[in-house]
Amino acid sequence: MSQLEAMPRSWSKVVNSMVACRTAVLGGHKLECDHCDIEEYSYNSCRNRHCPKCQFLTKERWIQDRENDLLPVRYFHVVFTIPHELVPLIFCHDKNKQIGFDILFRAASETLKEVARTRLKAEIGFTAVLHTWTQTLLKHPHIHMIVPGGGLSLDGERWIQTRPNFFLPLKILSQVFRGKFLEYFEKAFSEFQFPESMARYASPDEFKMLLIDAARKDFVVYAKSPFAGPKQVIKYLGQYTHRIAISNHRIENVTADGQVTFRYRDSKNNNQTAHMTITALEFMRRFLGHVLPDGYCRIRHFGFLASRAKSEKLKLARKLLNAKVIEPVKDESWQVLMKRLTGHDVNRCPHCRVGTLVRVAVLLPKRARRDTS
Repeated sequence: MSQLEAMPRSWSKVVNSMVACRTAVLGGHKLECDHCDIEEYSYNSCRNRHCPKCQFLTKERWIQDRENDLLPVRYFHVVFTIPHELVPLIFCHDKNKQIGFDILFRAASETLKEVARTRLKAEIGFTAVLHTWTQTLLKHPHIHMIVPGGGLSLDGERWIQTRPNFFLPLKILSQVFRGKFLEYFEKAFSEFQFPESMARYASPDEFKMLLIDAARKDFVVYAKSPFAGPKQVIKYLGQYTHRIAISNHRIENVTADGQVTFRYRDSKNNNQTAHMTITALEFMRRFLGHVLPDGYCRIRHFGFLASRAKSEKLKLARKLLNAKVIEPVKDESWQVLMKRLTGHDVNRCPHCRVGTLVRVAVLLPKRARRDTS
């Protein structure tokens, strides 16, 4: 059996997509310059959310949509993490990932909303993003939350502002989060929601000891310095929402004998840049370990930003804050969006720099050509 065949299906699907990305395998277009008659070929992207080449425009379109949700207040960045002892159980199976990540989202979001209601006496809204990695690609599931510094009063008649540099007490957030996460995790195990692979991995007694050990550890919740305003939030969101485990620019070298060297921030050394070299097989194992279950939603909105309530409650928040309505950005083609963001005109001929590239033929994917022959 080949190494690819031995992979979980979700892994091999990502590998196949990334290998085929922007190659003739996926088809594309034949282009011709209307000035110098040079021919160019443009191949389609795989659009897989784990592909390092396919996230830029997706991220920018998502950020445009979020601009319509911004309020003229300070924003906080809050992070929820769980102890390392629970990580192997979550990552041993795709179904375990789905359940474990759902519990993480549920416990973190309920904690934030509950503590805000009791301490701030307000209903808050926030966006949560799941990340599962460290800088060295090890497994470390955690939730990033971008939260406006305030919320709607419980009677909906005023906006309650937080203190400039303080959102909610982190110690209380951590304690509530730990209780909720362990409660939901134990309930999922006792109701046999996890697949058989987990039941074989830990007997009920072993699982109970695991929970006891985890309860002794800190469920770390921390908040970074608040943003100065909405513009900084948008810029910051782009760093987190569509990030993958590692981007191409961090990979320094790949040798013929199968060694991969990449950069990372060393948190134990004041976040200074460091380098790590591992085998290509270990690199792929670490990278693919962060592939999400098919269809899993890793960006979610809660409170008054949740889909069911957003239209009405966001309008109310703007009214209470005397904030102007932000006009939605008009739909743009990817070519127009790319030029606006980077200044690069993808339709301009790269050879003569005068003419425009015109599509003269559609290139079918290789598989499609084989099927119709």
